[in-house]
Amino acid sequence: MLLELSVQNLGVIESSSLVLRPGVSVLTGETGAGKTMVVQAIQLLTGGKADPSMVRTGAKEATIEGRFETSDGDELILRRVIPAEGRSRAYVNNALAGASQLAEAGSTLVDLHGQHQHQSLLQTKVQKLALDNYAQIDLTPLNEARSAIRQRLDQLDQMGGDSKARAREIDLLQFQIAELTQAQLADPSESETLEDLEEVLADASEHIEQGSRALETINGENGLMDILGTVISGLADRPPYRDLTARLRSFEAELSDVGIAIRDKVDSIEDDPQRLSEVRARRQLLVDLQRKYGDTIGDVIDYHLEGIQRLEDLQNHEALAAQLETELATAKTHLAEEAKIVADQRRKSAPNLAREVNQYLPALALDHASVSVTVEGEDPADEIEIMFRANSGTNWHALSKVASGGELARVMLALRLVLTAGPPTLVFDEVDAGIGGAAAIAVGKALSRLGMSHQVLVVTHLPQVAAFGDQHLVVDKFDDGSRVVSTVHEVEGDIRIRELARMLAGQPDSETGQDHAAELLQEALKSRG
Repeated sequence: MLLELSVQNLGVIESSSLVLRPGVSVLTGETGAGKTMVVQAIQLLTGGKADPSMVRTGAKEATIEGRFETSDGDELILRRVIPAEGRSRAYVNNALAGASQLAEAGSTLVDLHGQHQHQSLLQTKVQKLALDNYAQIDLTPLNEARSAIRQRLDQLDQMGGDSKARAREIDLLQFQIAELTQAQLADPSESETLEDLEEVLADASEHIEQGSRALETINGENGLMDILGTVISGLADRPPYRDLTARLRSFEAELSDVGIAIRDKVDSIEDDPQRLSEVRARRQLLVDLQRKYGDTIGDVIDYHLEGIQRLEDLQNHEALAAQLETELATAKTHLAEEAKIVADQRRKSAPNLAREVNQYLPALALDHASVSVTVEGEDPADEIEIMFRANSGTNWHALSKVASGGELARVMLALRLVLTAGPPTLVFDEVDAGIGGAAAIAVGKALSRLGMSHQVLVVTHLPQVAAFGDQHLVVDKFDDGSRVVSTVHEVEGDIRIRELARMLAGQPDSETGQDHAAELLQEALKSRG
């Protein structure tokens, strides 16, 4: 849902900020005031084409920012900056992005209907998804059947069909496996262990000498143990030093333990040039194997195990290939069954969808118009398209080729009334083009109904439609002779009645017009329950 929209220096709009609410928000104002600019701002936020000519005269750049609430309750901020000179910039949550990223994010948030040509329902893939959602078709079995076929085909492809190529791969694998088996790799951390061992062996004599010197210093004649013993004897049984004597005895015990540990280390060190040579050779072998088979010893071990399995598969190629071919044939049969189920559901549901949509068209001043849903192509009948004709007996055309913006918007409104799924925010521009009276009230009721499940923003010139808004926004234009400035603000109470009176008779102060406006609001309120 669109929570807030901020527009700076876009066309005639110098600066406006709107806080939008759930339900139906109507946008009204005199012709040329800038209502279309608001719709265009939303279009730009959702990846629409930007042009420097959109920037307000005298301004360096136009900025549009929208704060949205996603279906999972998170907040998403989209921003578009259009310089008067240069390329536009896009931001998603203040991070620089491309227009395509805005479009991707916007496609899940907003759908525009009217004169703008990027509505999601004009796309045949979205129409197919809409039919599937309407019919509550479970595509999981079909997708799983397709996945099973892809898996078998991938396995057959990996096995290879060239006997000479298989023979070459078998020879190579046999050599590699023999080399890796001979290496007897088992410990992924062997390289690190050998590195530590090499450091000890390479300087063994010096390690032994330094350890022996340390032992002599600790345990030798007049060494640290003797000195510490003398100190303890001198202080023992003297009341002022009893607590300190206890600490010294602790130091003596710790020093004795350290001496024992040093002796153990000295005794364990090998001064063995032959062993050093073996360790270095082993380390070099591991380096060579890592260069050929993996970045780490763990990777090399994995390669060895995978190679053994791959060799077994190649040596049993004929049996495995026959098994996979059998499984593939079974999977294809299963796919055909699932595809037929989906195709039957689509063909059965398409007329029902068209019939429900057509029931709404007369009330929306499309008395002789109708839609149909074509379902073609091989099972599962993936070629789905919504068709439209304005009058009985005329040719059917793709929904995307409907010429009239208002006509298209009303068809989209009827579709949305039937198809409850889709983006949470719907924008209708020119939905009331060429209608009035009872038809306008019918459009208002339809929008109100749609507002129960979606956030709806509608640009309208008709007071009968505007009266059904839960929120009423007005675009005002001011011309002081030197410049034109448009602002957008919310109206309520008497001010809203004045705006409806203006729309009715062009005279906001007319008592008759205001009475009629109040009556419209009352009737709209009653119709909404």
